[in-house]
Amino acid sequence: MRGIKIGSAFGIPIRLNWTFLLVLPFFAFLIGQDIATIASAIGGALPVSIDAANLTGGSLPWILGFASALGLFVGVLLHEFGHSLVAMRYGYEIDSITLWLLGGLASFTEFPEDWRHEFWIAVAGPAVSIAVGIGCYGVLLLTSGLSSSSLAVLGGVDAVRFVFGYLAVLNIVLAVFNMLPAFPMDGGRVLRALLARSAPHAVATQRAAAIGKAFAFLLAIVGLFSNWFLIFLALFIYIAASGEAQQTTLNAAFEGVTVADVMTPGPELDVVTEETTVAELIDRMFRERHTGFPVMDNEILVGMVTLEDAQGVSEVERDAYHVEDVMERDLITVSPDTEAMDALQTMQRNDVGRLPVVDADGTLVGLVSRTDLMTAFNVIQNSGRPTMITGRALGGDRGTSAIDGDRS
Repeated sequence: MRGIKIGSAFGIPIRLNWTFLLVLPFFAFLIGQDIATIASAIGGALPVSIDAANLTGGSLPWILGFASALGLFVGVLLHEFGHSLVAMRYGYEIDSITLWLLGGLASFTEFPEDWRHEFWIAVAGPAVSIAVGIGCYGVLLLTSGLSSSSLAVLGGVDAVRFVFGYLAVLNIVLAVFNMLPAFPMDGGRVLRALLARSAPHAVATQRAAAIGKAFAFLLAIVGLFSNWFLIFLALFIYIAASGEAQQTTLNAAFEGVTVADVMTPGPELDVVTEETTVAELIDRMFRERHTGFPVMDNEILVGMVTLEDAQGVSEVERDAYHVEDVMERDLITVSPDTEAMDALQTMQRNDVGRLPVVDADGTLVGLVSRTDLMTAFNVIQNSGRPTMITGRALGGDRGTSAIDGDRS
C-alpha cells in the first residue's frame, strides 16, 4: 500500500494513504458531534469526573474531536512501530508503515515463518497499545487533584480529561479487539504461530485463515444489526485472510522452483522482428493464440510487444505501422535462476503478464508467463511434489497455456 511519505523513524518510512485524509476528519466529526455522550461513557468506564457542559460551547467539540482522532492515530502508529521494531530485532526488513482508512499497516518485505518470531511480533503491537492506554490513564490521574476551573483555556481540565480519557479507553479496546483470533489481525497471527508449532506453516495459515473468514462472517452478521462499519471491517478481514492464505500456499508450493523450471525455453519461443507490421502481428496472435511476443534484432532482444500495444493502432492503419512503432523497449527481465515466486511477484508489482528470461550475458534464453507459473502451481498442488516441475513433467503441456493469453 503506497502513500505520501511524511517522515521516518528508526529507518522506517512513515506514509499517509489518501484514505487517511478522509477518515481523520470523519472521526473528528463523529467524536465532536457526540461529545457529551462520549464524556459520559468515559466517566462510566474510568474513575474520573468530566463536566460535559464545559465541552459543548462554540467550536470546542470539533477541536476536541480532532485532537482525539489525531491522538488515536498516533496510538495506531505506535502500535505498528511495536510490530516493526520487534521484527527488525529478528532481522526482518520493514518497507514502510502506512496510516490508512482502517488504521495502520506495517509492510514487511518478508513475512516471518518461524512461529516464535511471528508470535512475539504479533503480540508486540497490542502490548504497545496497552502501554499507551495506561500512559494516557496516568495523565488522567494527574488531573484528579485539579478542579474544573484550574485551566480556563479550551474547556480547562475537562478538555484534558476528555482527550486522555478517550485515548486511554480506545487504546485498550483496540488492543483487545486486535487480539481476537481473526486472521490476519494480530490475534489471528498469534493463532497461526501457535498452530505452526505442530503443523507446517502453510497448513497453519490455511487453518488460521479459515477461522478468520468464519469470524468475518459472524462480524458481518453483527454489523447488519448494529454498525455498518463492522460489515466493512468483516469484508476486509475476509479478503485479507484469503489473500494471505493464497500467498502462503504459493510460497510453499514454489519453494525450490526456479524460472528455468517453468519457462518456455529459447528454442521453443515464437518471436517477431521490428519490421513486422501490426496487421501481421495481430494475424499471428490469432493463429498462434499468443498475446505477446519477444521482439528480436538478429539474436538480440530489443523489446516486447503485446496485444494491448497493437490495439492502440486503428484497424485501417495497421499495415502502415510496424512492431518497432508500438513495442515496449524498457524491459523488465529475470534470470533463469530467479525463484519462481519472485518472478510472480515481479509480474504483479509491474502489472505485466510475462517476463523475458535472460542469462548473465543478456541473451534471451526463455520466457515465463503467469500462466506458466499457475500451471506449475496446479501440477504441484495435484501431485504434491515440486519435482514434477523440476523434472520437466510440464514439457508436453506447454502449448495449452497460450490459450489463456499470458504466454508468448
